[in-house]
Amino acid sequence: MKKKKQTFALTLIFSLFFIWAISSNLLPTMIRQLMKTFELSAFQASLTEASYWIAYFIFPIPIAMFMKRYSYKAGIIVGLSIAALGGLLFFPAAIIQEYWAYLAIFFIIATGMCFLETAANPYVTVLGDPATAPRRLNLAQSFNGLGAFIAAMFLSKLVLSGHDYTRETIPASYPGGWEGFVQFETNAMKTPYLVLAIVLILIAVVFIFSHLPKIQEGGQEEGNAKGEKLIDFSVLKSSHLRWGVIAQFFYNGGQTAINAMFLIYCCKYVGLSEGTATTYFGLYMLAFLLGRWIGTLLMVRFKPQNMLVVYALANIFLCGVIMAFGGMIGLYAMLGVSFFMSIMYPTQFSLALKGLGSKTKSGSAFLVMAIVGNVVLPPLTGHLMDINEQFYHLAYFVPLICFIFCAYYGWKGYKVID
Repeated sequence: MKKKKQTFALTLIFSLFFIWAISSNLLPTMIRQLMKTFELSAFQASLTEASYWIAYFIFPIPIAMFMKRYSYKAGIIVGLSIAALGGLLFFPAAIIQEYWAYLAIFFIIATGMCFLETAANPYVTVLGDPATAPRRLNLAQSFNGLGAFIAAMFLSKLVLSGHDYTRETIPASYPGGWEGFVQFETNAMKTPYLVLAIVLILIAVVFIFSHLPKIQEGGQEEGNAKGEKLIDFSVLKSSHLRWGVIAQFFYNGGQTAINAMFLIYCCKYVGLSEGTATTYFGLYMLAFLLGRWIGTLLMVRFKPQNMLVVYALANIFLCGVIMAFGGMIGLYAMLGVSFFMSIMYPTQFSLALKGLGSKTKSGSAFLVMAIVGNVVLPPLTGHLMDINEQFYHLAYFVPLICFIFCAYYGWKGYKVID
């Protein structure tokens, strides 16, 4: 019976990995769309990512405190509700047609998703055999890869029309002129977020009426935090967690820099049409999904930390290829980068939480806060592409540096020092 309850609980949690992947991996499409409708530079458009991910820096500690006091389940339900509200706000935003409104909406959606991620990652690591936690979290993150693939290959095509008009190039016969074009492109953004909001509400209802097993962390059952710290900063004394936070900062920033600039790279610098670019984006995320599944299988035979080193070194090389050649060669190298990025986040997350016991929620909060790398590094990459468009590919020096930190974590940083 206990095994069945754990399997059911993990199945529900896996659905969260899928849904927040849809949310975060729609962002590159929205960056491309907002770049057109508001006539933004690559740097300005990258602020879309920044507005989303800054929530992951602000809220993990309050969220961890909330879940310490109540439960993982309560945090998940609140997160689903907040994210659903954000999705519905796309309708008034289409009327306002102001860039700041979309930045605010992405911040709200991300706040809800932050609840889910702060809860789901440690829940998966703790609910089961600690020895298989990295493999279990990689399996859960495989559903994240599936959501990313669906967002990139299919939902992006619902949003992007394939028309890349400017005020100067829009045909005189276009209905409503420039204003009509902007309205049409703006309306296209509403549909996927309406569907997302409905799905989030349905999942929240399922969680409300489900009985998730409460877990023990260091002998303390969740939701029973009276008399103990709601957030424990002493967890940062663990060197493997500190290095895990640093590695997550750089991994997240590097991954998001590549993701955020992918469609801009394809359309603006390689000259592909939006339809072709979204197909490549789908292949990019398919490589990520395959990497997750294959990586999970390989962890049966190989140590997670060793795989992390090998995968990080492969990406250092591939980023070097992008910097050296750019163009289509760089685009093909990005597909390889996506494959080898696949296991990094869950592997680093689970290694960093190893042996934390009752401090697991606190450790998880700091690891989720490390996603603030997504606020800093993608705009830096976009800025480097803007200031020297002839040598745009040299901007991929930023993710190359990021993967060096990941390689170090798999080599030495992960070690638990008593």
